[in-house]
Amino acid sequence: MTDVPEPRVLVRAYGGLGHLTLNRPRAINALDLGMIEDLSAALDAWRDDTDVDIVLLDGAGERGLCAGGDVRGLAEQISGGRPEDTGIFFRAEYALNARIAEYPTPVVAIADGITMGGGIGLAGHAAIRIVTERSELAMPETRIGFTPDVGGTWLLAHAPGRLGEYLGLTGAVMNGSDAVYAGFADHYVPADRLEALRDALETRADPSSPTELVLLFDETPEPPRLRDARSWIDGAFAADTVAEIVERLRARPEPEASATAELLGELAPTALAVTLEAVRRARELPDLRAALAQEYGLVLWFAATQPDLVEGIRAQVIDKDRSPRWSPATIAELSPDAAASAFSYTPATPLWG
Repeated sequence: MTDVPEPRVLVRAYGGLGHLTLNRPRAINALDLGMIEDLSAALDAWRDDTDVDIVLLDGAGERGLCAGGDVRGLAEQISGGRPEDTGIFFRAEYALNARIAEYPTPVVAIADGITMGGGIGLAGHAAIRIVTERSELAMPETRIGFTPDVGGTWLLAHAPGRLGEYLGLTGAVMNGSDAVYAGFADHYVPADRLEALRDALETRADPSSPTELVLLFDETPEPPRLRDARSWIDGAFAADTVAEIVERLRARPEPEASATAELLGELAPTALAVTLEAVRRARELPDLRAALAQEYGLVLWFAATQPDLVEGIRAQVIDKDRSPRWSPATIAELSPDAAASAFSYTPATPLWG
């Protein structure tokens, strides 16, 4: 008898609740194209289903909701000369991000544990976004020579002060209270109360709205670390260029500022320049779909023209030698118009075609 593999997305509907669980716990529920298609199909099926009035999105296992997308597969597509596959993946993923944001039924996302990259694209645009004391949220794309996507620049652009630039460039990890403060989450629920919350969402003995119900489990988190850090973040990350940001950080007395300057010096210079411009342009965009369209052009530019992306994935994920060879190698070698060609790139197939 042949064992049937367990589905990578568990889809259930009961008691008025549509329940989607990412079910790839050994990979911290990292997204592949099949999972994106399964999530999209379930949401499409429930859109006009009057028996489903809340959608719950969570992840299997104890490690996290979703560690991001399948970057190994991305590197293989680029190295194998299959740009059309890269475009197919991102179009499907971004359509899912927009679908969650615009869904007529409230989507409740539980970002417990690691929630990064593509995981932010799922949880960050939900109507009700829950974190816990175990949550670790980040947009770490610059660490692989890439730029934040899945609507991440839209969230970063609307974070307080210059936290968007800081979080986007450094890939810094937010805990639960940081995520609420930065606008990536709405509610802080202790992890030991999540099962009771899931039961309450299913059984709902009273007509309370999902938000009112979640508030019954919400607690005040510890003071966010990011709020105190804004004393040096806002001044430094308001600078016009990456080089000037680093210069301001080095001039600050705080040890954290000096450490951040050192970190930026280790990351892909082109990715930093593009990300800085992307977050700032996203502040002027009208909505999430416009931000996704901007990101789509940028990620396909990276995939089509930038060796840093494959090199970053090799160094951080495949070989894990943590010694990427960036081109250019240093921030000082960046050309003044380093980001200009990225924003002028036009994909062969439009995102919203």
